[in-house]
Amino acid sequence: MATVEPWALWFFKNDKSKTWQANLRLISKFDTVEDFWALYNHIQLSSNLMPGCDYSLFKDGIEPMWEDEKNKRGGRWLITLNKQQRRSDLDRFWLETRWDLATLPRLVSNFWPQVILPLQPPKVLELQLLCLIGESFDDYSDDVCGAVVNVRAKGDKIAIWTTECENREAVTHIGRVYKERLGLPPKIVIGYQSHADTATKSGSTTKNRFVV
Repeated sequence: MATVEPWALWFFKNDKSKTWQANLRLISKFDTVEDFWALYNHIQLSSNLMPGCDYSLFKDGIEPMWEDEKNKRGGRWLITLNKQQRRSDLDRFWLETRWDLATLPRLVSNFWPQVILPLQPPKVLELQLLCLIGESFDDYSDDVCGAVVNVRAKGDKIAIWTTECENREAVTHIGRVYKERLGLPPKIVIGYQSHADTATKSGSTTKNRFVV
């Protein structure tokens, strides 16, 4: 079996009668490619989720919440999608990953965050992998905590979470590699926000600490 770093997939459904923690549920863990496929084949596409639901894919041992020890000083590289993109693009953004058999033990992320970007032909891309954060960021892979997709009525979000927002070198390296893997042109800018800033401000007013 081809092994990968242990990961955990979480599901969140917003039920206002319950606490936030009670709405968060661990679906499954995996540490092999085979187990990943078994899990993938039994979950709904993110575009089929009801508004208010999230998928979170995090390294095993890290919970997908700001309060987790690995997350509380961290932040996220954020991609925002409008609601018109959900059916046509959300699953592609969340699932689309280049699959390189030469690096099979690593599952490499490759989000496509903007509908205006030219999409490569499906025959060039493998469209059937959840976006996993593998050892794609060189010496800074340990700084990556996981990825989240939020399905919301007004628009959806995809984010990569990192562990330390003050580590400028690590954060900007991850952002640059991330943008490079996306194939984004220079005019497209993505921003990094700290969880502390996001917790005290609404998403639209949170200031980017870094941009690439």
